Amino acid sequence: MKRFGVIAFGLTLVGFMSALPNHLVAYTGEKLAKGAKVSIEQARAIALQTRAGAITDEELEREKGGSGLRYSFDIKSGGAVYEVGVDAQTGKVLENKKEGSHPD
Repeated sequence: MKRFGVIAFGLTLVGFMSALPNHLVAYTGEKLAKGAKVSIEQARAIALQTRAGAITDEELEREKGGSGLRYSFDIKSGGAVYEVGVDAQTGKVLENKKEGSHPD
């Protein structure tokens, strides 16, 4: 019975966390944020101006192109998922493409 309670609590916690808005949950690559001139909030706004929809995933990563540090957002829009990349130094949109069957 105790095991059931622990499992139920864990599932409740997972459900609660998934219901939180993205900006209240840490994002992948957050430790790189000190090297960014553009905040995650600013980058989200830029991404959503570029591709209207709902952000389903976000990360800050080192990647070729631009300054080499970019925010990457998966945005669900019109039944498809798009990847929008925003340079973390300049705020320039580096990528805006439909995700393939094997997203990276």
